Amino acid sequence: MSTSPASSTPAVLLAGYDYLVIYLGVVWLGLLCLAWTPIALLLYPLLSKRRGRSIGRYVIMAVFRFYLAGLSASRRFSFDLKALDALRNEPALILAPNHPCLLDAVMVMSRLPNVACVLKAELMNNIFLGAGSRLARYIRNEPVRHMVQLAIGDFDCDSHLLLFPEGTRTTTSPVNPLKGSIALIARRAQVPVQTILIETDSKYLSKGWSLFRKPTMPIHYRVRLGRRFDPPQQTQDFMAELEHYFAHELVQGSAFYPTNTLPTQAERPLS
Repeated sequence: MSTSPASSTPAVLLAGYDYLVIYLGVVWLGLLCLAWTPIALLLYPLLSKRRGRSIGRYVIMAVFRFYLAGLSASRRFSFDLKALDALRNEPALILAPNHPCLLDAVMVMSRLPNVACVLKAELMNNIFLGAGSRLARYIRNEPVRHMVQLAIGDFDCDSHLLLFPEGTRTTTSPVNPLKGSIALIARRAQVPVQTILIETDSKYLSKGWSLFRKPTMPIHYRVRLGRRFDPPQQTQDFMAELEHYFAHELVQGSAFYPTNTLPTQAERPLS
């Protein structure tokens, strides 16, 4: 039986609305970042390091929260991030989330006012992110030795360090092999590692996903706090335990989001 034009009209309109939400969402975030860029450039030489860091991180939290609120208002995205609020007044921590998509850092930083983020070096010079990242004293990911030193020094202000143990977005379900830098920083700084579990029912903005490619909508995200690990004494043992923990918890969590699966190698889009 063929579908009548009248019955297909709502589906077409909804698909059009979804495209509008996706495209305007990208533009909206870009405009918010660009609006902050000249102000951050002006403030960087005028403020002390401590004051600039504090203001820069707070503004990034506010901008990301505003952005996610806009997506939520569309009714095509939902974000359950309230678990992160329990960390706001915690002393120095390494925040260690899994990394299913590009929105992960945005979700975490939208709830916490004093987060240092380890960024790829090229992003520190990006027109959208560079000025704000430098004001907030975010940390370049290379060279590794310098990154570790800066990360350890940043804990002096009881900050939270956001560091994705996978190093990149997840491509191997349920979690990529983890990078050892998180254990090195935790051991040298004697700072605990708070795991964060990000769950979603969509592959939107996963590794290789085009920025303007429309996913099936609505999309749901849930963030929950996982186990907090004490600073390790043996880095290799710690990394093995951390990877096993993530794999177990994410498989368990998939009961809530049964479509939270990654493409196989044959299905995976090119980066």
